[in-house]
Amino acid sequence: MYAVIKTGGKQYRVTEGDRLRIEKLPGDVGASVTFDEVLMVGGDKVAVGTPIVKGAKVTAEIVAQDRAKKVIVFKFRRRKNYRRKRGHRQPFTEIKITGVSA
Repeated sequence: MYAVIKTGGKQYRVTEGDRLRIEKLPGDVGASVTFDEVLMVGGDKVAVGTPIVKGAKVTAEIVAQDRAKKVIVFKFRRRKNYRRKRGHRQPFTEIKITGVSA
C-alpha cells in the first residue's frame, strides 16, 4: 500500500518503511508525526482525494534533524568589479514512514 502526501509545499509518494528528507518539521528525534494531507492512497484499491482523502493518514517517526550540504551562491557582473559569495545550508527533517492507513 502506498500514499501520496503533501508537506512543505511538495508531494511525496511513500510506502511503509521509506526514509525521506522533507522540509523541516518541529519535533525531536524519535517523535511521531502524522500527515493528514493525503492526496491519494493506492494498492489493491485506489482512492483519489478531492483534494484530500477523507479518513486517510500516514504516520512517521523523526529519524534526524539536520542541515543539507552547503550550496554556494555566487553573483558576478563582468567588468564591473562586482562579486558576492554566500553559502546556504537548508535545514531538513529525515523521517521513516511507519504506517499508511486509508
